[in-house]
Order: sequence, then structure tokens, then C-alpha cells
Amino acid sequence: MYRPVNEMALLENEHIRLRALEPEDLDLLYRWENDTSQWNVGNTLSPFSRYILKEYIANSHLNIYELKQQRFMIELKSDGTAIGMIDLYDFEPHHRRAGVGIMLDRLYQGKGFAMEALDLTVEYAFSFLRLHQLYSHVPAKNSPSKALFERCGFILTSVLTDWIVTKEGYSDVYVMQRITTKLTDN
Repeated sequence: MYRPVNEMALLENEHIRLRALEPEDLDLLYRWENDTSQWNVGNTLSPFSRYILKEYIANSHLNIYELKQQRFMIELKSDGTAIGMIDLYDFEPHHRRAGVGIMLDRLYQGKGFAMEALDLTVEYAFSFLRLHQLYSHVPAKNSPSKALFERCGFILTSVLTDWIVTKEGYSDVYVMQRITTKLTDN
């Protein structure tokens, strides 16, 4: 799965690139973050204001060691369209781990872009950040997300019972992990 760094830029492949947030992303972030149909898969409890998102973008130049998180926009190389975002969060440099979450615009789902973005993020985390493991919390009822993480080499390691509240009541969450077999320096 690992490619030599000189073979292609670290955060891109033939179809997509992962890039930093730009001020021009404000309207798109506002739409995605305030899509209430997506709140059940995260921890969002209320809408984000344009002001808060503008401040978030303004501070996104800080690195993962400062913020303990890193967000990338997923962009099509063919025309520069932003189609989603992928986050490394809860970054723990001492234990060399981070959580990973992904959101793809509905128009671009089912085309393989999420898998490509997740693969690029895994490569970045393991080869550049030298992390030992990545994990994700996947709602048990989110079969497409579970399948995505499995296709990218994550395994289900535990179930958090009644972890989230849904319209139907409490629901389980899967903890999925991918641990690198490459050794890193201490």
C-alpha cells in the first residue's frame, strides 16, 4: 500500500488531492456542517455560525501538534471541485494514534473517492506522521461507512453498546482500527 514518496505527491493520487482549508471553502463548510441529517454520525448538537467556521478556517494553518486535529478538503484534480473532507482528530503524539472521520458530499458518494481519500490519509498518517494506529467510531447502522473502513484495512475491534442516541433510541458504535506493521523510531 505504501508508495515511494517521489512516485507521487504525498496527499494526492490520479483523481483527488487532499488540501488545506481555504477561505473560499466557507459556504461549503457551512452547508456540510449544518446538514442536520448528518449530525447523528458525529457529536454535533447545534448549528455552526459562519463566524465560527471563518475562525476555524483562519486557524487551520496551525499544525496537528498544536491543534490535535487536521482537516483536509477532498478535491477533484480534474477541476478543483471540493467534494468532501477528511479529519484526523484526537491526535495523541505520545501514543502515536489518531481518530479519522470522513464526509463526502452526496453527489460524489459511491464513486470510490472516499476510499481513495481514506487510503491517502492512512498513508500520510503512517509514513509522514509516523503514527502507529488510526481508529474510527462507526455507527452500527452505517453499513456503507463500515464497509469503507474494512476495504481500507480497518478491523472491527470492539462494540460500544448503546453509545449514541438516535431517533429510534440508543444505538451501538463500532470501534474500527488499523495498526501499521511498519516500525517507527522512538
